[in-house]
Amino acid sequence: MSDWGQKIIHPNSLEFASGIKPITEIDGSVQYVDLCGEGGTADLVLIAPCTANTISKIAHGITDTQVTIFAIAALGSKIPILLVPAMHISLYDQPIIDENIRKLKKLDIEFVQPRIQEHKAKIANIDQIVSSVIRALGPMDMRKKKVTVIAGSTEEPIDDVRVLTNRSTGRTGIELAVDAYERCANVELWMGRTTEDIPSYIPTKKFSSSLELVDMVRKIKSDICIVPAAISDYIPKRTKGKISSSKRQINVELKRAPKIIEEIRRSRRKITLIGYKLESDISKKALVSKAKERLRTVKLDYIVANDMKFVTPESNKVIIISNKGKSKEVEGSKSEIAHEIWSAVLNGIKG
Repeated sequence: MSDWGQKIIHPNSLEFASGIKPITEIDGSVQYVDLCGEGGTADLVLIAPCTANTISKIAHGITDTQVTIFAIAALGSKIPILLVPAMHISLYDQPIIDENIRKLKKLDIEFVQPRIQEHKAKIANIDQIVSSVIRALGPMDMRKKKVTVIAGSTEEPIDDVRVLTNRSTGRTGIELAVDAYERCANVELWMGRTTEDIPSYIPTKKFSSSLELVDMVRKIKSDICIVPAAISDYIPKRTKGKISSSKRQINVELKRAPKIIEEIRRSRRKITLIGYKLESDISKKALVSKAKERLRTVKLDYIVANDMKFVTPESNKVIIISNKGKSKEVEGSKSEIAHEIWSAVLNGIKG
């Protein structure tokens, strides 16, 4: 802890919360050598929050605080450094700090961007900091891969007010996007209707109808695309204005919607394409059979099969099937399943 940090949070509070006594001064044991010196035990130096003062001192090699001496030692030992700026906007948005940040980035120091609110550069959300740490320390097995995740449900207009849609929270797609981000992918989330909060650090494009999505996928440039989205199979014939609510009965005419996954395959022959097959209350054998047929006809690389009876807001049970005929059953939280799906796509399915 720096001297200024100790004026905001007492060291006893951090010791109580972490179970570890904070370093509040550098003494003869030169703690930074054991942790951040050559062969040090630290895997990463995370400074959160990181003030304008600390950024500038690190950029100029100044080691006069407990915090900066650890960072400078880590820089010399090539231990990864992650800085999380937090300060008033007048300190953050000015040329000296901008120059120092650019200088540190050239030294491969990573930054977690602050939230700009109320004339302040506020510390990033905890989830974003955690994901950034995992990204820095993880396998990095999706580095330089461009990944598109298409999630949520479509909204097909019946009239100017009403829509036809599907039951989907969009949670699965968010977990897939977060896990890809943590594996160092250049990930983009395409999200339809959702009930979930989308992490601010995941680049996101919104879509509404399946026809709108068709236009988007025809321009897709990704290396990998996965489509857990609940896309309508049928599009209603739209009525102009609002259908009167006084009618005792109305008839809605439906026509087949374009198959998005097929449009992607037609647009990008070499893309690694992962589809989903959702059924409701059928046998495992029938589910696998239907999924394999879909895998074959669309020329998918992988398909994720699941039964609606196992889907909850937090968890699921799925079968991942490859075009090599291998399969793997996974049950757990949607986060755990997302990780297993990407592991299967990257490393293949054993057995």
